[in-house]
Amino acid sequence: MKRVVVKVGSAVLTQDGEIALSRMQALVNFLVALREKYEVVLVSSGAVAGGYTKLKLDRTIIANKQALAAIGQPVLMGRYAKKFEKHDVITAQVLVTAANLNKADDIQRVRNTVETLLKNGVIPIVNENDATATDELEVGDNDQLSAYITKHTDADMLIILSDIDAFYDSDPRKNKDAKVRKIVHSIDKEMLMQEVTPNNIFATGGIVTKLKAAAYLLENNKETFLASGFDLHDVKRFMLDGVHEGGTLFTKRLQ
Repeated sequence: MKRVVVKVGSAVLTQDGEIALSRMQALVNFLVALREKYEVVLVSSGAVAGGYTKLKLDRTIIANKQALAAIGQPVLMGRYAKKFEKHDVITAQVLVTAANLNKADDIQRVRNTVETLLKNGVIPIVNENDATATDELEVGDNDQLSAYITKHTDADMLIILSDIDAFYDSDPRKNKDAKVRKIVHSIDKEMLMQEVTPNNIFATGGIVTKLKAAAYLLENNKETFLASGFDLHDVKRFMLDGVHEGGTLFTKRLQ
């Protein structure tokens, strides 16, 4: 059975300073359906936002952000556990740091944990351990984290569900005639050097971090599919029905 990593961003999981429960339920329903065809690992943002629902601290201060992550991790996991429980699916939290992904022994331990969970029908929910990460020891954002997890757990594909529904030939917010690039075989280095512009107060990325993740996986002969996390129609059609209607596939394979 093929393995996929699904990454969902803060912009999808939060709304007006709260966890967007209906969107989370839609995501869970999709992941349960996806499990019929694939082994599924989830990389989920939302811990800081989850903490903010309980305690309103200034997120621009790193100590506050780490405290919010510590508060929010169990909140986020509790919400996921309840929603997956409706489908009789067990979830498990897997917290990692950049240090874990830079040491062969640690990478193997992460891989072993994920393998054991999947073998027993459990969905691993991976996040960076923001509560203890330091500037020099943080992955930086969950797009990068999900790319590393895809590689190190021998997954076949990364699915990024975001407020960005595809990769366009120009900025669709500035150009109404921007067109979706449905299949991308390579990414220009200039694109990867652009400024990161997150669209959500809880987000750390934007299109650039997604392109970096896709480029990293292309180098490692793995695919990435970028689609909307607000409307799951495109990802469902692609992953469950095998029909590419919307979203962007980054692949080295000629279609």
